[in-house]
Amino acid sequence: MILRQLMGLNTWVRVLIAFISVWVILVLIFYSKLNTGGANDAEDAFRRLNQALSYLEKSKQVDQELRTLIDEYISDTSYNRKQKFVDELGNKLQIQGVGAGHFKGVPSLEYEQLRRRVYSNTQELWNFLNSEVIKAAKIGRKNSPEIAPPLDALLSLASEHKRSLLNDINQMRASDGYEFWRYKESKDLSDLVQRRLSYLQNPEDCSTARKLVCRLNKGCGYGCQLHHVVYCFIMAYATERTLILKSKGWRYHKAGWEEVFQPISDTCLDANGATHASWPGTTETQVLTVPIIDSLNPRPPYLPLAIPADLAPRLMKLHGDPIVWWIGQFLKYLLKPTGETRQMLENGMEKLGFRKPIVGVHVRRTDKVGTEAAFHGIEEYMMAVDDYYNQVEMTEAIDKRRVFIASDDPKVIDEAKSKYPHYEIIGDPDVAKVAAVSTRYTDSSLNGIILDIHLLSLSDYLVCTFSSQVCRVAYEIMQTLYPDASGRFKSLDDIYYYGGQNAHNREVVLAHNPKNHDEIHMRKGDLVGVAGNHWNGYSKGKNSRTSQVGLFPSFKVNDKIEVVDLPKYPKVK
Repeated sequence: MILRQLMGLNTWVRVLIAFISVWVILVLIFYSKLNTGGANDAEDAFRRLNQALSYLEKSKQVDQELRTLIDEYISDTSYNRKQKFVDELGNKLQIQGVGAGHFKGVPSLEYEQLRRRVYSNTQELWNFLNSEVIKAAKIGRKNSPEIAPPLDALLSLASEHKRSLLNDINQMRASDGYEFWRYKESKDLSDLVQRRLSYLQNPEDCSTARKLVCRLNKGCGYGCQLHHVVYCFIMAYATERTLILKSKGWRYHKAGWEEVFQPISDTCLDANGATHASWPGTTETQVLTVPIIDSLNPRPPYLPLAIPADLAPRLMKLHGDPIVWWIGQFLKYLLKPTGETRQMLENGMEKLGFRKPIVGVHVRRTDKVGTEAAFHGIEEYMMAVDDYYNQVEMTEAIDKRRVFIASDDPKVIDEAKSKYPHYEIIGDPDVAKVAAVSTRYTDSSLNGIILDIHLLSLSDYLVCTFSSQVCRVAYEIMQTLYPDASGRFKSLDDIYYYGGQNAHNREVVLAHNPKNHDEIHMRKGDLVGVAGNHWNGYSKGKNSRTSQVGLFPSFKVNDKIEVVDLPKYPKVK
C-alpha cells in the first residue's frame, strides 16, 4: 500500500524537481543579468518554467455539494451545530455513492507525512528564493537601476508559480479519497479526549478524590494566564488528579473564572483533602499544589511539547503539529462560555459584521515591542494577507477581501483602513484602547480580549507574531475547528512554542556540509534544538551531537515528536 501511495506521488515529485531546477536557473539568470542584462535568456527560462508546470492538472473536489457541506461546517461559528457534522457528511457520502470510488478509508502515516513535507518544503523553497531574489534586486537597484523592473516581474511570476504548485498539492489532498477520514478521525480523537477530561474533572466522590490545585495568580497577560491553566490541566491529566482552579481575586475578574467561563467541574470544586503537599509530593498525597511552570522542579517529561503515547500514532497521522492539537483540546474544555459571555461574543460578532472569507490579523504594539518582540509595520502583515488571498483566488471567487484586526493600538485599525481601501477592514478601536497596559485589567478589557481571540480563531487564516501568547492561543483554538489547521498561519517572527516548554528538537533527514562559518554541520539522524526559523530558507539551532550553534537549511530536518507514556483512562470508552 505504501509503495502504491508513494508511486502516486511520483508525478508530483518529478514536477517539484523540475520546479526547483528551473527556479535555480532563474536565480542564476538574475545574478548574471546584473552584469549582462540577458533578456532572451530570461524569456527562455519563463517558457521552460511554464512548460514544466503545464504538466500539473487541477483536480476537483469529490462533489460540489459535498464541498459545500464541509465549507458550512468550517464557516459555522455556532456552539451547537458542529457535533452533527460528521453524521451528515457520512450520510451524504453514502447517498452519493462516494464510498466505492472516492472514500478509500485510512491513509498510511507515510503518505500523510510525505504529503505535508512536500507542501512545507515548497514553502521553504519559496522563502529561500524570495529572499535571494530580493537581495539581488537590492544590488541591482544600487548598481544598475534599470534591472529592478525585470527582477520584480520575475519575482511576481515565480510567486504565481509557487501558488500554483501549492494549489495543486491542496487539490491532490482534497481528491485523494481520505478527506472524510480526516474529519471523522479529528472528531473521534477530540471526543475521546473531551470524555477523558470530563471523567477526570467529575469524580464520583469529591471528598476522597485526588486533586491538583492551580492558582490563577501568574503575573502576566491574559494569553499567558490561559497557558498557565492549560499547563496545570496537563499536570492533572498526567497524574490522574482532578484540577481545582483557585481563581478568586483573578486580576482580570476579581470574582473569578466561574463568572466568565463555565466551572471546570460539575461535581468537585473545593480543594479540601486529608493530606496536602506542594509539588512533587507523593502519589499518596491527596491534594497537590503546583507552582508556575517556570518554577517547576523536578520537571516531568510530559510537559509541552510532549503528546500521549496512546494517542500519538493516530495524532501524528492526522495532524501536522500534534502538540498544538493537544493544547487546543485543553482550551476547548476550559473555554466554555457562560450565557453572559456567549451573548457578548454573539453581540460582538454582529456589531463588527464578522463573516467569511476573512483573515485574522493580530498586531501587538504596546508592551512587548522593543523588549520581547521587534516592530512590524502594517505593510508586513498585509503582504501576508495579500499572499493568502492570491492563493485562494486561484480556485475560488471571493466577493470581498476581508480582514479582522485585533490590536492593543487603535491607530493600527485606522492606518490599515487608510492604506488598504480595497479591503474590508473590521476591528473595534474601543477594544484596542482598553487592551493598552494602563487599562488592561478591567472587565471591558477582559471582554475585548476574549472576543479578539474568539474571532482570530474563527478566521480562515491567521497573520500575527508568535511571540504573542494571544496569537498562539488563537492558533491553538483554531485546531479544534479543522482536522488540521497547522498551516493556517503566517508568523512574522517566532515559530510556535509553549512558554516553559521542554526542548524542541528536530531530526536531521538530509546531511548538511556548511557553506560558510554561520552554518553548522549535520549528519542524518542528528538532533538539532531549534531556536527559530528565519523565513529565508534557513533556521537556527544547536546540534546536540557537536554542540555547534548556527544556521541550517530548514528543509533538511523534520520535527521530532516527543511521545510520553500517560494514563490511558481505560474506563473512558
